[in-house]
Amino acid sequence: MPLIETEEAARRLARAIASDLSLYNEEKIVQGIQQDDLFTVLSEEIEEGRALYKSRVSPDLYQKNFYDRALVDILIKSKGHIKSKIW
Repeated sequence: MPLIETEEAARRLARAIASDLSLYNEEKIVQGIQQDDLFTVLSEEIEEGRALYKSRVSPDLYQKNFYDRALVDILIKSKGHIKSKIW
C-alpha cells in the first residue's frame, strides 16, 4: 500500500484512528478525564494508533503532528461535558 502523501488524507487517517480509539475505549476515556491521567490510561492504545498512522503516511506528513491534534480534538475536546478537575 502506498504512503499517504496529502495533508488532507493524513488528517482524515489521524481522525479515523482517534475516532476508533474513542469508540472502543469510552470507559477508559471517561476515567482518564475524571482522574486527569487520560494519556497514561490510554498509552498502549494511543501508541498502537501512532504506529499505524506512522506506517501509513509519508515521513514529512508524520512530522506535522496531525495524529496528536486529532487525539486532542476527539478524545478531549469532544468530552468537555465530563466532569474533571482540570476544567
